[in-house]
Amino acid sequence: MRLLAIALVIIGIVALAVPTITVTTTERAVDAGFFSIDVKKPHTIFLNPYVGFAAVAAGIAMLFASRRTDAA
Repeated sequence: MRLLAIALVIIGIVALAVPTITVTTTERAVDAGFFSIDVKKPHTIFLNPYVGFAAVAAGIAMLFASRRTDAA
């Protein structure tokens, strides 16, 4: 559970540091025998900062919960 909590905190910090991710896909536009045209299209994914804050908060809460159960 501790490993998951640490991973969640790291993912949350990365989500806060990098608000957008751009991925490029290649699609076939024309395919006529030996002649073909490919088109590259960019797709942008926007990460809401609340997602990063929620991931960091959940990870910290899990760290405190795992510490409490280890001590008992």
